[in-house]
Amino acid sequence: MTEKTYQTPDDRPIYRLLTGKDDRAFCERVSEALTQGWRLYGSPTMTYDAENACVKVGQAVVWHELKI
Repeated sequence: MTEKTYQTPDDRPIYRLLTGKDDRAFCERVSEALTQGWRLYGSPTMTYDAENACVKVGQAVVWHELKI
């Protein structure tokens, strides 16, 4: 059995969890990943960060060639 390898931008892992403050910069990071060929995986997650008084978000993405 041959192990399948996937070529991702910048040799990144085939699964990534993007996280950050819920702001334009985070949305731009997710949008950039989508234009590079990543696919959304699952639903986004949100939580309130009381220490920094902001909402933090996370979105998983997988490389488009990966069959799940």
